[in-house]
Amino acid sequence: MTVRLRAHHLLCMLTYVGKGYTPGFTVNYDRVAERLNCGEEIEIVFGPDDICAPLLADEAAHCFKDSINKRDAKALALVTEWLGQATQTGSRIAPDKAFIEKLRSGFQQGHLRSACSGCEWMSLCDRVSTSDFCGVKIAPQVTSAVNR
Repeated sequence: MTVRLRAHHLLCMLTYVGKGYTPGFTVNYDRVAERLNCGEEIEIVFGPDDICAPLLADEAAHCFKDSINKRDAKALALVTEWLGQATQTGSRIAPDKAFIEKLRSGFQQGHLRSACSGCEWMSLCDRVSTSDFCGVKIAPQVTSAVNR
């Protein structure tokens, strides 16, 4: 199967720690996170995606707003530049360790953050990034146990 993600969710997934708009949204996002952790390929889509699914019954949901489409366009341009490879609607990406680490590096260094302008989750994402992505649910950082 393929996980359908809109472009700005490539950034959101980097700091997802189990917080969301509603309990149903969070349960769904946890499922998407598990699919990504199992290696399901990402397909970049325009508009609402697999993460947005629980909100789509509400016609006023932010998922449909032009400002979110603009955030997607900005994220897509920044991710393309940072990765050094063409990324567009329809692109398929393997969410492997190297891909996630490259995006997290760009996120921490601020190269990708302008796509997040105006997002209500920005302060949470800043804290997660500053903590070196402690507690993330997608491709969590694995630390080795101290030898005794």
